[in-house]
Amino acid sequence: MRAYIYGTHGAEISDVATPQAKGSQVLVRVRACGLNRADLGMTKGHAHGNAGGAGTVLGMEWAGEVVELGADAKGVKVGDRVMGSGAAAFAEYTLADCGRVLHIPTGMDFIEAATLPVALTTMHNALITNGNLQAGQTVLVQGASSGVGLMALQIARLKGARIVIGSSTNPERRARLKDFGADIAIDSRDPAWVDAVLGATDGKGVDLIIDQISGNVANQNLAATKVLGRIVNVGRLGGSHGDFNFDLHAARRIHYIGVTFRTRWVEEIRDIFTQVKNDIWPAVESRQLKLPIDRTFAFDEIATAFAHMEANQHLGKIVVTL
Repeated sequence: MRAYIYGTHGAEISDVATPQAKGSQVLVRVRACGLNRADLGMTKGHAHGNAGGAGTVLGMEWAGEVVELGADAKGVKVGDRVMGSGAAAFAEYTLADCGRVLHIPTGMDFIEAATLPVALTTMHNALITNGNLQAGQTVLVQGASSGVGLMALQIARLKGARIVIGSSTNPERRARLKDFGADIAIDSRDPAWVDAVLGATDGKGVDLIIDQISGNVANQNLAATKVLGRIVNVGRLGGSHGDFNFDLHAARRIHYIGVTFRTRWVEEIRDIFTQVKNDIWPAVESRQLKLPIDRTFAFDEIATAFAHMEANQHLGKIVVTL
């Protein structure tokens, strides 16, 4: 089968053996793939958890049809239209644990479906499971113009957040955040953004920050979070290291939580997918939760798709079709 791998000459399309489903796995004929920031790093040879480096089939988000079941696979059958996440997505066929797939709603095509799995599972887990968001609370999403960030805004609004604030350093994308549920849009490079958040929350700060930036905004986040508030660190686009004011953290008694799929075992991931299905799936089916598609590329153009992502001028998801 054809696959996009990190090889001797960097990321390239090559022929590799078609995998076979074993145990609880399903084999999926991939029809569309969503691009994610972690994929961009892996095209340059960077590791993402245990994945990455020479010989790696790239990609982590896909939509397609089940063509084969492992002996222990449950909840799906051959012919089902599904979307999911996992390693080796950028290929004609990919394997997934049966508990890491979602059935595509009636009327939704593969392109739209390929935009959803990572955003839905990442942000439901961050906002609801770890962030303990309650109706009437206030939320700040740092890095809100990314695909997962836009989903976070929408889930926060769906769950009854009283004030939803989103950040973006790009003025055009920042102006669009209100279309996806933000009441207030801020620029995290503006030194006055903390004052804007405090002003919107009667000087208290927000109940919850979903942080995809970290780096040099870590201490500002602490200052913008209310006493006994929560910060869930999802990403580190602004840097994985930075100054951290431990005294401010302690004084405001902030619950600081880090999350990633990279170190979760399969039972945890199955539970995350089950929670999405049990809690917010009607909003997916009704298209209340959806992401804009910036551009679609054919599989042969996947290198161009990544160049478009690296230019960082897009809003929403970039999708590759097979």
